Amino acid sequence: MPCPCRGQRCDYAPTLFSTFPGLGTLDSKAMSAYLIWEARRLGVPTARLLRMAGDVRANFVTSAIPLVGWVGDMFHRPDLRNMALLRKHLGQAHPVPDPFQG
Repeated sequence: MPCPCRGQRCDYAPTLFSTFPGLGTLDSKAMSAYLIWEARRLGVPTARLLRMAGDVRANFVTSAIPLVGWVGDMFHRPDLRNMALLRKHLGQAHPVPDPFQG
Protein backbone atom coordinates (compact mmCIF):
# COMPACT_ATOMS: atom_id res chain seq x y z
CA MET A 1 0.00 0.00 0.00
CA PRO A 2 1.48 3.39 -0.87
CA CYS A 3 2.37 5.55 2.09
CA PRO A 4 0.38 8.80 1.81
CA CYS A 5 3.12 10.97 3.23
CA ARG A 6 6.12 9.63 1.31
CA GLY A 7 4.70 7.91 -1.76
CA GLN A 8 6.65 4.74 -0.98
CA ARG A 9 5.40 1.29 -0.16
CA CYS A 10 5.26 0.91 3.59
CA ASP A 11 3.96 -1.59 6.07
CA TYR A 12 1.42 -0.48 8.66
CA ALA A 13 1.45 -3.75 10.63
CA PRO A 14 3.76 -2.48 13.43
CA THR A 15 1.49 0.50 13.89
CA LEU A 16 -1.60 -1.70 14.05
CA PHE A 17 0.08 -4.06 16.53
CA SER A 18 1.01 -1.07 18.66
CA THR A 19 -2.66 -0.45 19.43
CA PHE A 20 -2.44 -3.43 21.79
CA PRO A 21 -0.11 -2.63 24.70
CA GLY A 22 3.13 -4.56 24.45
CA LEU A 23 2.17 -6.73 21.48
CA GLY A 24 3.63 -4.49 18.80
CA THR A 25 6.79 -3.86 20.77
CA LEU A 26 7.44 -7.56 21.40
CA ASP A 27 6.61 -8.53 17.84
CA SER A 28 8.84 -5.99 16.17
CA LYS A 29 11.73 -6.43 18.59
CA ALA A 30 11.66 -10.21 18.11
CA MET A 31 11.99 -9.74 14.36
CA SER A 32 14.80 -7.22 14.89
CA ALA A 33 16.62 -9.60 17.23
CA TYR A 34 16.37 -12.37 14.65
CA LEU A 35 17.80 -10.09 11.96
CA ILE A 36 20.75 -9.15 14.19
CA TRP A 37 21.28 -12.83 15.09
CA GLU A 38 21.43 -13.79 11.42
CA ALA A 39 23.79 -10.89 10.70
CA ARG A 40 26.12 -12.16 13.43
CA ARG A 41 25.91 -15.66 11.98
CA LEU A 42 26.83 -14.27 8.53
CA GLY A 43 29.99 -12.68 9.92
CA VAL A 44 29.03 -9.02 10.23
CA PRO A 45 31.72 -7.14 12.22
CA THR A 46 30.98 -6.24 15.85
CA ALA A 47 30.94 -2.51 15.17
CA ARG A 48 28.21 -2.93 12.57
CA LEU A 49 26.25 -5.25 14.87
CA LEU A 50 26.39 -2.61 17.59
CA ARG A 51 25.09 -0.02 15.15
CA MET A 52 22.23 -2.36 14.23
CA ALA A 53 21.43 -2.89 17.92
CA GLY A 54 21.53 0.88 18.45
CA ASP A 55 18.89 1.37 15.75
CA VAL A 56 16.66 -1.17 17.46
CA ARG A 57 17.29 0.35 20.88
CA ALA A 58 16.33 3.83 19.67
CA ASN A 59 13.10 2.42 18.27
CA PHE A 60 12.42 0.53 21.50
CA VAL A 61 12.80 3.72 23.56
CA THR A 62 10.40 5.67 21.35
CA SER A 63 7.94 2.76 21.30
CA ALA A 64 7.61 2.97 25.09
CA ILE A 65 5.78 6.30 24.73
CA PRO A 66 2.28 5.53 23.37
CA LEU A 67 1.57 8.31 20.85
CA VAL A 68 5.21 8.97 19.97
CA GLY A 69 5.76 5.23 19.48
CA TRP A 70 3.00 5.01 16.90
CA VAL A 71 4.45 7.86 14.89
CA GLY A 72 7.94 6.42 15.37
CA ASP A 73 6.80 3.09 13.92
CA MET A 74 5.62 4.92 10.82
CA PHE A 75 8.83 6.86 10.13
CA HIS A 76 11.74 5.16 11.90
CA ARG A 77 12.38 1.78 10.33
CA PRO A 78 15.30 0.08 12.09
CA ASP A 79 14.79 -3.20 10.25
CA LEU A 80 15.10 -1.51 6.86
CA ARG A 81 18.24 0.26 8.02
CA ASN A 82 19.64 -2.99 9.41
CA MET A 83 18.89 -4.83 6.17
CA ALA A 84 20.77 -2.10 4.29
CA LEU A 85 23.74 -2.55 6.64
CA LEU A 86 23.61 -6.32 6.14
CA ARG A 87 23.43 -5.96 2.36
CA LYS A 88 26.36 -3.55 2.44
CA HIS A 89 28.42 -6.05 4.42
CA LEU A 90 27.52 -8.95 2.14
CA GLY A 91 28.32 -6.84 -0.92
CA GLN A 92 31.77 -6.08 0.48
CA ALA A 93 32.49 -9.57 1.84
CA HIS A 94 31.12 -11.51 -1.13
CA PRO A 95 31.08 -9.26 -4.20
CA VAL A 96 29.14 -10.49 -7.21
CA PRO A 97 30.82 -9.79 -10.54
CA ASP A 98 28.88 -7.57 -12.90
CA PRO A 99 28.29 -9.54 -16.11
CA PHE A 100 27.85 -6.34 -18.13
CA GLN A 101 31.34 -4.99 -17.49
CA GLY A 102 33.99 -6.17 -19.82
